[in-house]
Amino acid sequence: GFVLVLLASDRRRLRVTRRELPFLALFGIGGLAFVQWFYFLAIHRLAIGVALLIEYLAPLLVALWARLVYREDVRQRIWLALGLALVGLALIVNLFGGGTSLSTAGILFALGGALAYTLYVLLAEHAVGGRDPVSLLAWGFSFASVFWAVLVPWWSFPWHTFTATTSLHGHLHSVHWPVWLLAEWMIVLGTIVPFFLLVSALRHLSATRVGIIAMLEPVAGALIAWAWLGETLDGVQLAGAGVVLAAI
Repeated sequence: GFVLVLLASDRRRLRVTRRELPFLALFGIGGLAFVQWFYFLAIHRLAIGVALLIEYLAPLLVALWARLVYREDVRQRIWLALGLALVGLALIVNLFGGGTSLSTAGILFALGGALAYTLYVLLAEHAVGGRDPVSLLAWGFSFASVFWAVLVPWWSFPWHTFTATTSLHGHLHSVHWPVWLLAEWMIVLGTIVPFFLLVSALRHLSATRVGIIAMLEPVAGALIAWAWLGETLDGVQLAGAGVVLAAI
């Protein structure tokens, strides 16, 4: 659908050379598809907060890549910000509070998500110099779609689930929405929009800084879980949120 919209507006933006195709395939599959896949596999086995904490090792990996491979001068305040952000995230998910059961497979999947996220950010930063974010994502999502079509053929998808309704749980437990509407929300507002905004940000900021700012996601997730699902935030978790904000 993303590609069709772009075709209707300006086909020239989708032009691609043969040399670009392997890069775009790696971006779409190794970046876009694997980030989502590993994240869902991780949260099936870990608490969401713990999975996000591990996945958000990615900004640290981006900074290390910039320093060791690109030989960029990463300022000391960036390293300090990364360290503070990781400590703050650990406090938010109560990693040091004890009683947290960690699945080995879940940790490995979350680490895979961190590597895929790192690859996605670095490839996007490399590509935005010569291609606009919309066409880059159009090609990326196209290759991701082909990957998923091979892995899970369309004819085997349980389409009937879209006709069901489900509770929104928490403080909205009495509200029921159709599954197709929630799926649309996840596709548009949960995937396309944030990926577009992050790639667009890379045209103005370095990958290291974009990665640090993206660490707002677990903070926002904890606050939404408190407001919507009634999950409690103790003093330590609130302090963790403050540490992450200070780091950013």
